Amino acid sequence: QVRLEESGGGLVQAGGSVRLACVASGRTFRGSAMGWFRQPPGKERMFVAGINYSGSGSYYTDSVKGRFTISRDGAENTMYLQMNSLKPEDTAVYFCAYGTQYNWAKSYSYWGQGTQVTVSS
Repeated sequence: QVRLEESGGGLVQAGGSVRLACVASGRTFRGSAMGWFRQPPGKERMFVAGINYSGSGSYYTDSVKGRFTISRDGAENTMYLQMNSLKPEDTAVYFCAYGTQYNWAKSYSYWGQGTQVTVSS
């Protein structure tokens, strides 16, 4: 079992920045992928960004490219999501996820509890 704990989030004005962090513990493994998903109010959860173990490979959904940056310390099982130029449509619960293939949403099988990010206009 892999446990994930997110931190960061909160209320921010449009155009502002927020940094999310996630720490994985338990039965973590080398070569793993970590990612971020989000679920806006009343909508389904969607894949936002993913990164491989070394940090050399990353994926972003189109709506966040150029604004969000995912990073990771593989040895420390820690991942970050730097979110800049935030928009009200970025408002969502953000979930940390752990899996095997960084650019394939269905490969993620472990989930954190989620952290709320609210962007006011």
